[in-house]
Amino acid sequence: MHPGSIVRCRNREWVVMPADTDEFIVLRPLTGTPDDVVHIHRKLMNLVGGALPFERITPASFPLPTTEDVSDATSAHLLWQAARLTLREGATPFRSLGRISIRPRTYQFVPLLMALRLDPVRLFIADDVGVGKTIEALLIARELLDRGEIRRFCVLCPPYLCEQWAKELTEKFNLEPVIIRSGTVGQLDRQTPAGRSLYEHFPIQVASLDFVKTERNRSQFLQFCPELVIADEVHGAAAAPGTNQQERHELLRAVARKADRHLILLTATPHSGIEDAFRSLLGLLHPKFGTWNLQTLTETQRTELARHFVQRTRRDIAQTWQETACFPTRESTDETYALSDRHRELFERTYAFCSEIVRTGAHLEKRQRRVRYWGALALLRCVMSSPAAARTALTNRAGVPPEEEAEAEAFGRLVFESAEDRTDDEAPTPAVEAANTTLPETDRRRLRELARLAEQLHGPDDDTKLARVIAIVRRLLKEGFHPILWCRYVATADYLADHLRQALETAAQVVCVTGRMGDDERQARIADLDAERPRVLVATDCLSEGVNLQELFTAVIHYDLPWNPNRLEQREGRVDRYGQRARRVRVIRFFGQDNPIDGVVLEVLLDKAREIHRTLGTHVPVPEESESVTQAVLQALFLRQGRRALTRQLALNLGVSEVETFHQQWQQYAERERLNRTRFAQRALKPEEVQREVEATDAVLGDPTAVRHFFLAAAQRLGLAVAQEKQPGVFRVSLTPEATATLPEAIRLALPSPKGGRWRISFDSPTPEGAEYIGRNHRFVATLARYLFEAALNQPGNATVSRCGAIRTRAVTALTTILLLRVRYLVEQLQAPALLSEEVLVLAYAGLEAGTTRWLDTSDALRLLAEAQPDANLSLAEKRELVTHILDNLGAWQAESAERWGAAHPLQSAIREHVARRANELTESHKRIRQAVALRIRGLAVKPQFPPDLLGILVLQPMVSR
Repeated sequence: MHPGSIVRCRNREWVVMPADTDEFIVLRPLTGTPDDVVHIHRKLMNLVGGALPFERITPASFPLPTTEDVSDATSAHLLWQAARLTLREGATPFRSLGRISIRPRTYQFVPLLMALRLDPVRLFIADDVGVGKTIEALLIARELLDRGEIRRFCVLCPPYLCEQWAKELTEKFNLEPVIIRSGTVGQLDRQTPAGRSLYEHFPIQVASLDFVKTERNRSQFLQFCPELVIADEVHGAAAAPGTNQQERHELLRAVARKADRHLILLTATPHSGIEDAFRSLLGLLHPKFGTWNLQTLTETQRTELARHFVQRTRRDIAQTWQETACFPTRESTDETYALSDRHRELFERTYAFCSEIVRTGAHLEKRQRRVRYWGALALLRCVMSSPAAARTALTNRAGVPPEEEAEAEAFGRLVFESAEDRTDDEAPTPAVEAANTTLPETDRRRLRELARLAEQLHGPDDDTKLARVIAIVRRLLKEGFHPILWCRYVATADYLADHLRQALETAAQVVCVTGRMGDDERQARIADLDAERPRVLVATDCLSEGVNLQELFTAVIHYDLPWNPNRLEQREGRVDRYGQRARRVRVIRFFGQDNPIDGVVLEVLLDKAREIHRTLGTHVPVPEESESVTQAVLQALFLRQGRRALTRQLALNLGVSEVETFHQQWQQYAERERLNRTRFAQRALKPEEVQREVEATDAVLGDPTAVRHFFLAAAQRLGLAVAQEKQPGVFRVSLTPEATATLPEAIRLALPSPKGGRWRISFDSPTPEGAEYIGRNHRFVATLARYLFEAALNQPGNATVSRCGAIRTRAVTALTTILLLRVRYLVEQLQAPALLSEEVLVLAYAGLEAGTTRWLDTSDALRLLAEAQPDANLSLAEKRELVTHILDNLGAWQAESAERWGAAHPLQSAIREHVARRANELTESHKRIRQAVALRIRGLAVKPQFPPDLLGILVLQPMVSR
């Protein structure tokens, strides 16, 4: 009983699978999938006296077709498609594609090809925001898992991304992860057997990086760390002075220290201008990479690093990989508002106050000067965000201000958006209050007066920023967009959401998500939205990094301009990303036309960022070699003298030479980035080479076109009503009780329950808006394929699908027989367990008598199977007679041994030769994929297991000439 053989046990037939240990025999049902395997202990088979005959295993064979099971060409074609779509362990090198529920794009296979040529896999994926790095990483993980090269892996990510990673693993890659963080660890401990660590027990883990890095958890995680670790958003784990970031880096260094551990690093912003930080991440791949000067790499160094590093822009993908259809068109526009008289008064008085406290604090000691500076910036930013944020900053008390300078520096995180961590979206009250404590009572009274002015601005009558954005949102909704409005502070988000609800009433759903909510509550708020109704999301930057929002939203409004351009791209990337179903997305920079603060941010930062993006085709982070650039630029608001007119004063205060110097530095950095991306865009891998391997896999497993044909043909045979809609690529399935009443129960139970009984589907990826993607591993497709395959094998005479067919057709000029064969192969390689793989071969030959047959090319056989149509009637008796002749000529299918099968029979011998040639092709394909890993090529062979399963026969009789 070797892997690939057929046996009988428990009153049914099984396929023997490779086992990890000799103690067990692993069996898979003849018509089942790897999810249905059972493990039988060998001792149960060898009990004295046959105490457990139920567990006894005996040799068996695949049941042959019979002449009683004869139908037409459509039935044979349906059987072929059903058999292909039930395959999970495909015979091609990409084993994972048989088990995933998505259709990756060609460019997303590049990291997988790179990974398969590394041992161990040490890979840094730094593709653009929204390209699909999650899919690229999980393709690698799923492939290594299905090849048996790993048994466990862990995704380390920020805590707010845990649920999203778990969802991707479950829905798209058919894996069952656990989430490890503070709120789940207690429950997981209770599920873990005594004496074991949860890090050892659960094979697929999604863990909060910040939870694992703590002293309490770090050592246990490292002790039982899986063979593969995927680290997401690693720009926040580069070596840095900050305690949290440094702890993350130290954890990843410890993970990388084990030389044979697989490690995949992910980020769209591998560095923010700090070369040493970037090198610290490269050093996780190999210590020597952390010592290299990236600007002076030798060709040998560049080639070596390129094996481990991929960084592509969307422009690269569109131009090199012709993948323009997978991204929406981004329509970028600017919208402005004019300050009302009251709002202008509040701003001018606030600016005058802030300028004065900064200037008069020049004589104070360093810490107090900096406290005043941060307080002034915080106050000014809140006033321009919203009256609610201004009032919160001016009236709330944060308690005793920090005394240490290090804590005073933390005020910066309350004012500016972080490039490495999730931004704190609470009002910067501590900074304002700390500055307040350094002021005389007269200045404190001025602050209280400013708070009263802010209170009077509430509502669209005097808050023209609010009134204008309401009008913009109404217009977007009318045009069919679903917008996200990004705010800097919680107070602004709550204020904006409340007024949008009042203004829109029942015209749209309005939901607000801020950092005050836990991750579960944020997800629940978004999940509760009705995807069939207009919707508006108001959010702070707690959602701006790494979170997928493209399925529900199609537009972005920057209600508050970010002061860090890196955050601008992160926000827009929530909707403008792979998987966006809308053909176009709208992004709007929203600012005051007479608001000098917005003017400064636009001129110095955001306009330059946009210019570089248009030129380079990607976002380039702000260089931060020294003090934060945004801080340095915005100091000009207060620390330089200018003219009396406020707007001109701020414009002049920027310091033209300083801005030019900064822009030149940024441009130089952009040029370095362009060179790096040119070096590491992996252009050595050609689209046609990658596409060849993908198409080879499609030929075995079935591509999206095959899935569509199977679905529509099977639906027609079963009486399920499917109609094509006007929207290209979208079909409507009627699932009313009346429409599904006659369906078999197994099929009916696999159907969803859409509102109104209408199920909108598509076989295209990305999927058109409002439709559900139907791929080969979709629950309904999998159920449908398995039902038809089992019906063909176990229910002879089934009206829907049968194993034999015969037609009279003009497609051939000689009697032609098409054979449907399921072939099992053992993939053997040194230092690795053997793998079982399968495919369904279509072979055809012309002629009837042995010795006079002519074998057709595989392409001709597939064409005939797909296209041959009956052109004249053929009676049931004639069909059975033809099938009887073919079965007789094929001879006895069983043999004394697999090695001797076909040796003495001409047709079987020819089939054996075809299968052997195919095995050689697969061997070369496997070697080609892993060409750079000599150890894994040595000894690699794909060996067919004989006899193949004869699934079905289709006989094509030529038309009789008169």
